[in-house]
Amino acid sequence: MANDSVQEVALNPTVDFVAGTIAGMASLVVGFPFDTVKVRFQNPSVSGRYHSTLHAIFTIIREERFIGLFKGITSPLATVALMNGLVFASYRFFMKLQLPHADAVPTITQIALAGAGSGIVSSIVTTPTELIKIRQQSLLTRTTARQVALHIFQEGGVPGLYRGLTVTALRDCGYGAYFAAYEATCRYFASPVRVPDSSNIYTQVETEMTKLSWSAMLIAGGVAGVAGWLATFPLDVVKTRVQGTQPILMPASPASTALHLPSASTALLACQKADSAAIPMRDVNPYRTTWSTITYSYRNEGIKVFFKGLSPTLLRAIPVNMVTFATFEAVVHALS
Repeated sequence: MANDSVQEVALNPTVDFVAGTIAGMASLVVGFPFDTVKVRFQNPSVSGRYHSTLHAIFTIIREERFIGLFKGITSPLATVALMNGLVFASYRFFMKLQLPHADAVPTITQIALAGAGSGIVSSIVTTPTELIKIRQQSLLTRTTARQVALHIFQEGGVPGLYRGLTVTALRDCGYGAYFAAYEATCRYFASPVRVPDSSNIYTQVETEMTKLSWSAMLIAGGVAGVAGWLATFPLDVVKTRVQGTQPILMPASPASTALHLPSASTALLACQKADSAAIPMRDVNPYRTTWSTITYSYRNEGIKVFFKGLSPTLLRAIPVNMVTFATFEAVVHALS
């Protein structure tokens, strides 16, 4: 029958989830100091304090001790199991939807589409996680993830925790370039080997398989990390600015149409007057939406603003993604 020739693509969500979790925890610890530096460069309220990646690292250590480089790690570490398990499991799911049977070799385009889909799904967890992380990383004083999360929730409820969802989903589409670059590099380095086919006991038949060394796998992980960030880094800058600032409520009036950042005392005084007079309020924060952030940032700082923090990010991407893919593959092989 025709249906007999079509096999279902095998999935093992448990293995994917466990491997993704362990890989995510390992990569998070390895790369978090560089992530802290990246966020400091991207946040306009503190970026002027640092001149270079090394200067930022030494300044943070001097002023906030070594633990300052890991400020905000609690939030992503607490959700790393869900987030990384979701990424790898949804990636396999979207791949299954595109392949007719288990033996089909996916194209690079199919891999990119599956990766982009997994990024959109993961943004459900990524958005509140990174919102808390970015707020905590941007503070120069000591504070806990619980305190930051509680403050955000008290101010905006559940919608407040999803500030920046749109730009986070757009940025996480970069998983398409991420997985595609990894697979393309693996295929470039893969060397074919011939092994006996044990399924045929009557004739000596050999089948061709591919073998990938650990060094090639590490290189592929590094290439994937760089490609993923280069594809979406401007959106990451926008996301940091959207999530790193809070709504600034001012009285709604026809005269106040320009985007500006009033001082904290001015905003507070305006809010008090508005409350007493029941005046409608509007958010005048120029970083309130994805589009307003792009236009305001470009108008005031030029095109270079969308590449702030790129150096520490690329430095971080290579070892982090080497660890991520190597750990994931090792755990999958161990559990399969």
